[in-house]
Amino acid sequence: MNAAQSRRLADGLTVGRALIGLPLILALSQGSGSLAWWLLLLGGLSDAADGWLARRAGGGSVWGARLDPLTDKILILAPLLWLGAADRLPLWAIWLLLARELLISGWRAGQGSGGPASWSGKAKTVLQFAALLLLLWPDGWGPSGAVGALHLAGFWLFWPSLLLALSSAWGYVRKA
Repeated sequence: MNAAQSRRLADGLTVGRALIGLPLILALSQGSGSLAWWLLLLGGLSDAADGWLARRAGGGSVWGARLDPLTDKILILAPLLWLGAADRLPLWAIWLLLARELLISGWRAGQGSGGPASWSGKAKTVLQFAALLLLLWPDGWGPSGAVGALHLAGFWLFWPSLLLALSSAWGYVRKA
């Protein structure tokens, strides 16, 4: 596979990830926790795969660099909003995260390259995916005590992801 093909495939994975957001929120709202969990996992794996493909090609497209962080936000904010509405995470924390994402998206829009992600921003995304996978672990996938422990672990993992989100935002703002 040549560099151009790798970039096209990476961009295709990014678009596919953006499209997962709606079925994910619909699955959550309809009580299809297993489907929602698998969609979120698929989205997280596609994020890793498109990044790998873009690096393999010597860098992604400018279009992909702009779209990738937006698709991550769709995929992460959809279940976070659902968790907030279900009183499983505090709305003020989700509001802080949403404000951070809007601020950084606005900053990135003004960058010619799409504003590449910092290492702390990437770590934040990985922690958020991990926290969400634990928080959304379906009730029927194990004994209730074990599932409750996974949900609790996801809740506690959410907080360092929020701190990383805010600290990486500060890093982006300082660059600006």
